Amino acid sequence: MKKTNYSYVGIAFIILLFGILFVPKIVDRITQGDVIRNESRSDYANDKKNQASDLVFIDNNGEKRKVPEFSFTNQEGKTITNKDYLGKVYVVEFFFTTCPTICPRMNNNLVKIQDTFKDFENFGVASFTINPDYDTPEVLKSYAQTYGITNPNWNLLTGEKEAIYNLANAGFYIYAAQNENVLGGFEHSGNFALIDKNGYIRSRKDENGNPIIYYRGIVSEEEQTDDDGIAEEISILKEDIAKLLKE
Repeated sequence: MKKTNYSYVGIAFIILLFGILFVPKIVDRITQGDVIRNESRSDYANDKKNQASDLVFIDNNGEKRKVPEFSFTNQEGKTITNKDYLGKVYVVEFFFTTCPTICPRMNNNLVKIQDTFKDFENFGVASFTINPDYDTPEVLKSYAQTYGITNPNWNLLTGEKEAIYNLANAGFYIYAAQNENVLGGFEHSGNFALIDKNGYIRSRKDENGNPIIYYRGIVSEEEQTDDDGIAEEISILKEDIAKLLKE
């Protein structure tokens, strides 16, 4: 009988010791959120599996098209390269500050997009001038102020003319050219390219299952259609930016 009592006493002592040594630590872990953090990691992993969007990669000879390497000067006089945009979702355009036709419409639309995603630090815009001889960093900075460009990741970029035109026409396949016979002296596409966090060009598919590749940037959401009845694409661009930000 005494041996049995001693056994019970020993077991009780071990349980008491366990409680003194380990229960406070467990409580402390719960208080500090360690257990919750482990659960959130698991939930995050599950969420990540579900966050891949339905936007397609643009294919070029069997390879996903990626933004070419570039290095230009922004409106603050800083050198900006394609690497500065890694980890960010961004929109690309080609424009010039003295453009009397489509550029003001394009940039008004981009400012509205900027304001829609103002709370996202990983959203940006890259605007490449096709008239770098005139569009110095000082001119670009004044232009940014006039249009209400406030996103720190919106860079208005200038540099060597040949490099810019090569980036537009051979890099993005977005047409740009100098032409003294057109209003403003330059002609260019009014399209926007959408880039994901890894530097790939992305887009949604059209009703036939083909990538639209670019988004029309001239017609506003308010206008809905242009004079030819072509629908605006700013609204779907916003939707697709939101999708990429979740990837």
